[in-house]
Amino acid sequence: MTIKRAAVIGGGVIGAGWVARLIENGIDVAVFDPAPDAGQKLQAVLDNAERAYGRLLPKRLAKGKVARAASVGRAVTGTEWIVEAVPERLDLKRQVYAEVEAAADPAAIIASSTSGILPSELQANLAHPGRLIVGHPFNPVYLLPLVEIVAGRQTSPATVEAAGAFYASIGMKPLVVRKEIDAFIADRLLEAVWRESLWLVKDGICTTEELDDAIRYGFGLRWAQMGLFETYRIAGGEAGMRHFLAQFGPCLTWPWTKLTDVPEFNDELVDLIAGQSDAQSGHLSIRELERIRDDNLIAIMDALSRANDGLGWGAGAVLADYRRRLARHAAQADG
Repeated sequence: MTIKRAAVIGGGVIGAGWVARLIENGIDVAVFDPAPDAGQKLQAVLDNAERAYGRLLPKRLAKGKVARAASVGRAVTGTEWIVEAVPERLDLKRQVYAEVEAAADPAAIIASSTSGILPSELQANLAHPGRLIVGHPFNPVYLLPLVEIVAGRQTSPATVEAAGAFYASIGMKPLVVRKEIDAFIADRLLEAVWRESLWLVKDGICTTEELDDAIRYGFGLRWAQMGLFETYRIAGGEAGMRHFLAQFGPCLTWPWTKLTDVPEFNDELVDLIAGQSDAQSGHLSIRELERIRDDNLIAIMDALSRANDGLGWGAGAVLADYRRRLARHAAQADG
């Protein structure tokens, strides 16, 4: 699927990240966001993305153009791909879709960036519901390759297929979620870790910094390149996953977790978490933290791209393939 013009409705962190990834792939983007500071916020993300791509990609496409639109209708007119990245309110999203359908080509795909609303609920009032999918990305959108594709009951298989091909063409790893489920796959995992983490801090077992250390110095490094099940397969030794399950399966009945319970979300918990977070990294601005994050992600993905005799591993395989595609495009342009 070849996309030349796209629209992004909502210029916050996620919407701006989509703008950055799209223009880096030579796609012109019209952006609508009514917030007074939308332009400033968009530019901050684009600046970070420009810095990141300069380090990540030896070959780059000619950038697409960014234009601010005065309305949803003007943004989507003449576009082939429409990203909805407005706040997580079903009524607001449906209002946006009504404006989209009044102006957009009926063949244009609508991709919602929602992190949890079911696509069947999103598409309920659409005149052309078959063209809507959820395309749930991860921050920063311009660097992290994963995008969860979720179809609603009325989404056409052709839309899912076209979306997967498009995301792959812009350097992403499309993951088609087999069934509609609240919060999809990755956020359900993150929610489980988040809940347990809140309990550990609330109960005084560790601070926010110590918990982050447990992740970044330990299993987070394993997860970054092999995920969960492949990591545990290795933990089972020569006998593999069956041995691991036999050894650690009984632990599932032990009282090791509070995942079935939730700590009371009150001012005391907020003050505790926010205070420890400020002590942990409050000396750095958000812009500084974003750039540290980006540099670390680039280093990890670059290393993974060189693994497996240059074929790459995990997110590195996606990056290696993306670099090869950009190199071929550059060679064709030069030839």
